[in-house]
Amino acid sequence: MSRTVVVGVDSSTQSCKAEVRDADTGELLASGTAPHTPAFPPCSEQDPRSWWDALVTAVRAALGSAGEVSVSAMSVAAQCHGLVLLDKDDEPLRPAKLWNDTTGADQLAKLVERIGGPQWVRSIGSLPTAAFTIAKLAWVAEHEPHVLDSARRVLLPHDYLTYRLTGRAVTDRSDASGTGYFDATTDSWLPEYLDAAAGARDWLPMLPTVLGGADAAGYLTERAATELGITGPVLVGAGAGDQHAAYLGLGLSDGDQYIGLGTSGVVATSTRTPVFDEGGIVNGVADTTGGYLPLICTLNAARVGDTAARILGTDHAGLADLALAAPPTVGPTLVPFLDGERTPNRPHARGLLSEITSATTREEMARAFLEGPLLSLLSGRDALRSFGIRCDGPLTVVGGGARSRATLQLLADLAGDIVTVPDADEATARGACVQAAAVAAGHDIDGMVELSQRWTPAARATVAPRKTGRDIAAVRENWRRAAAVDVLDRSDAS
Repeated sequence: MSRTVVVGVDSSTQSCKAEVRDADTGELLASGTAPHTPAFPPCSEQDPRSWWDALVTAVRAALGSAGEVSVSAMSVAAQCHGLVLLDKDDEPLRPAKLWNDTTGADQLAKLVERIGGPQWVRSIGSLPTAAFTIAKLAWVAEHEPHVLDSARRVLLPHDYLTYRLTGRAVTDRSDASGTGYFDATTDSWLPEYLDAAAGARDWLPMLPTVLGGADAAGYLTERAATELGITGPVLVGAGAGDQHAAYLGLGLSDGDQYIGLGTSGVVATSTRTPVFDEGGIVNGVADTTGGYLPLICTLNAARVGDTAARILGTDHAGLADLALAAPPTVGPTLVPFLDGERTPNRPHARGLLSEITSATTREEMARAFLEGPLLSLLSGRDALRSFGIRCDGPLTVVGGGARSRATLQLLADLAGDIVTVPDADEATARGACVQAAAVAAGHDIDGMVELSQRWTPAARATVAPRKTGRDIAAVRENWRRAAAVDVLDRSDAS
């Protein structure tokens, strides 16, 4: 007898992951993965069709390992902010510009001046950076106007994949709120901002319909079902942005501390009321449950460790050993803006290593490289708290960086909190499964939230702060001082 299951997909910058879970209990039955073409800033692009190919490969692999199952629903969460332009035949007109493509920085700066930063924040909850979709649209309008003239749909990555699954052009409010032209308080598009970015046109027919987190996008088309090797009617959820889905998948609540350590770094919590930071540090984006997920997203996170290992002539395990063996000195400080930075908005920045002396050791250098991205995120947590946002619940860490025992220990030391790593290798795919299960069961938002909390994963590991006598206040102050140095704002990208 077959088990009824749901499928959750995480289409990230680096790969596509798919999970198959029991639709009632949430038990993980199987998973599959397929790589994406590597992409790096400043010009970070991928062919959307390759995402679909990877999704098909990952889903087929997962279902092939799940045994005898019947799929009732599926949902897709994906990297945010990317720009997908389709022609009249629904084919991509050009490679998609990804969230970490910073080529639109100059166009974005002109837009902020034209619209007014405070006005923009009051309209959408965030001050857009080069990461936002609107910056990429402005770049295409200036450099490839013929492409924009041929465009019939303007989609985000998860919208494109959901479109391939259902034939419906839809998005959800969590991902829409990161475009730069969506008001999450009224759930409405703002075409006037698109006019400012890319010229006046009839934009609304080009944009997807915005759904709630527990809404269904439609049924899997016959063509998509054949490619995926699935039979029977299968509902497809609205989908979500990757971090938003991860928060849902972990069963987190308002006030909990969420830190994601992947290609990007994220610190977030959820609230029921919107946040408006005219300074542009906090992104007041929407979540999947009808509320908001104010967050800080940094461009440089786990990859900083890759750079450190290469420079120090070791591997990740060796880097961890070095960092944990560092003496309890304040030590050197790394401002990790290696590929430019999104928060703060410094697309042309470079990293800065300071407080080095003739006595600096390899161990201290390793620690500085691992601490740099963490100090950047903890600065973001300070920003969240400065708006009166409650951000004092359990500190949960996910992402590739959470596999580093040194990173977890240093985060606990710097934050002064117990760090919890949930037993969830793919929090985003897990959240997509929650969404799919809610759609299959006909739940509303409240029912989806209750389901996510029933499926909350157990803790895989907890790490407490060490009592080393190290002056953490001085460490954080050195980072704040170094991050304000004018040399980080160099205007050339060479």
